[in-house]
Amino acid sequence: MTRRLAEVAKKVGVSEATVSRVLNGKAGVSEATREAVLTALDVLGYERPTQLRGERGRLVGLVLPELQNPIFPAFAEVVGGALAQQGFTSVLCTRTVGGVSEADYVDLLLQQHVSGMVFAGGSYAQADASHGHYRRVLERKLPAVLVNAAVDHLGFPQVSCDDVAAARIALAHLTALGHRRVAMLLGPPDHVPSRRKLAAFRAHAAEAGLELGADHVEHTMFSLEGGHAAAARMVARGVTGIVCASDVLALGAIRAARRAGLSVPGDVSVIGYDDSALMSCVDPPLTTVRQPIDAMGRAAVELLVAQIDAAVVPGDELLFEPELVVRASTAPVRSR
Repeated sequence: MTRRLAEVAKKVGVSEATVSRVLNGKAGVSEATREAVLTALDVLGYERPTQLRGERGRLVGLVLPELQNPIFPAFAEVVGGALAQQGFTSVLCTRTVGGVSEADYVDLLLQQHVSGMVFAGGSYAQADASHGHYRRVLERKLPAVLVNAAVDHLGFPQVSCDDVAAARIALAHLTALGHRRVAMLLGPPDHVPSRRKLAAFRAHAAEAGLELGADHVEHTMFSLEGGHAAAARMVARGVTGIVCASDVLALGAIRAARRAGLSVPGDVSVIGYDDSALMSCVDPPLTTVRQPIDAMGRAAVELLVAQIDAAVVPGDELLFEPELVVRASTAPVRSR
C-alpha cells in the first residue's frame, strides 16, 4: 500500500496524503486532482478501490460466445434491460472465430474498470479450456456471475437451468410416445452442461429399460452443420427419437432426417433445447425444452448488483426449472 501511494503521488505530483484521501473517498481534494489520481492508478496497473467502481461509468461487461444462436441475443436483451433498471450500462462482448477471444475481452474490460461481468456460454463450461482469465477476475475481486453449468473449481456465483431435469423430461416425453430407439445429440465432450444431460439421460434410460450404447450418443459443435452431420449418423442407425442439446442442433437433425428421405415427426421425432426465438415458426414447429431466460437473466443481475454493493454472495449455483414445450416435431412412434 505504501509503495502504491508513493508511486501514484510521484506520477501525479501530489502528496501521499492527497492520494490516500482520494482512495478513501475523503473530501478536501479538487475534482481535477481526484481524476488525475484515479488515472494514475489505471496507468500504473493498480486496481481502483471497490467503492470507486461505480464511478467508472457504471459499466458491466456481458460476455457471450456468439449472436447467431437466437438464445444469446434474447439473454442479452433481458440482462441489458435489468442492468439499465439498476443504473448500469452493459458492454456487449461476443467472441469471433480467429478474432477476439474471451480472455482478450476480459483483459479489455478490466482495463475499462467495469463494475462487474456476466458470462454466458463461455469457456468456463468447457473442462479442457483455459480458465486463466477467470482467475484474473477472481484475483481482482471483481463481481461476476456465470450463466449455466461451469467447471467445479472457479467459485463464481452461478445461475443455471437444471440440465438433469431437462434431459429427463425430454426422454420421458419420447418414451411416453412409444419410442425405444432414442439417441442424444450433445455439444463437445468436455462441455459441462452436455455432460450433465448425458448422465441424466443414461440414468433415465436405464430406469425406462432402454438400451443406450455408445452409438446412441453423438458429440458435435453447437451449429446447424454440426447437428446435421451428427444426426445423419444417428438416422442411419435407425433411431426414431433424437434429444438435442440446443435448438440449433435440433434444426440440423431435422435437415439430416429429411436429406435421408425421412419425415419429421413421422419417421423421426426431434426435441430441441432453449426454446429460442422463432422455434414455433419452423417446419415443423419444434418441440423443445425451454430455459427460463427471463428469470435467469434477472437473477444473474441481482447477484451481480449484490456483489457490487459489497454484499456477501456465496459461490453457489441457483438451479432454474426447465419446461417442456410440445409442438409438432414429436409424435408417437410408428414402425418403418
